[in-house]
Amino acid sequence: MLDVKPILADAEDSMEATLLFLDESLAHIRAGKANIRILDGVKVDYYGSHVPISNVATITTPDAKTITVQPWEKGLISVIEKAILNSDVGITPMNNGEVIRLGIPPLTEERRKQLAKQARHEGEEAKISVRNARREAIDHFKKMVKEGLPEDVEKDSEAAIQKIHDKYIKKIDDMIAAKEKEIMTV
Repeated sequence: MLDVKPILADAEDSMEATLLFLDESLAHIRAGKANIRILDGVKVDYYGSHVPISNVATITTPDAKTITVQPWEKGLISVIEKAILNSDVGITPMNNGEVIRLGIPPLTEERRKQLAKQARHEGEEAKISVRNARREAIDHFKKMVKEGLPEDVEKDSEAAIQKIHDKYIKKIDDMIAAKEKEIMTV
């Protein structure tokens, strides 16, 4: 007997991975508040290898408008500062010889709208990925019918994958709405 459960599980795993990727993408969109995740993509040269800042320093947010980076070795201050300047973070670091401070500037209305648009774009990309996972599962069910899967089982499987699809699309919409609210809040 042909089994559709592994196909449903694979599709749901793919949709879950899309949600995690979207969460990661949204975390890198600066919303006017200090968030240490905006430094996740910044790599520093540490004894010949490129490592994330979090591997060589303590990153904290002492208040809503500041991120502090405290290197574990004093010699890394200039290296970390240069890595932040060369990254796409868009914030100029300041150091006092022991700690690097990143002051998060307030966003202009125009920039807020731009970031909200970027968040919606990320959401659309995630929805496309979820729809592709659904389409691939449905295509697989159609092939299984040719291999002997009863048509009523195929229709039930299509309904099940549609329910999973709808659940993930709603989660994406909720994530985007929350990020837009965060961005637009002054």
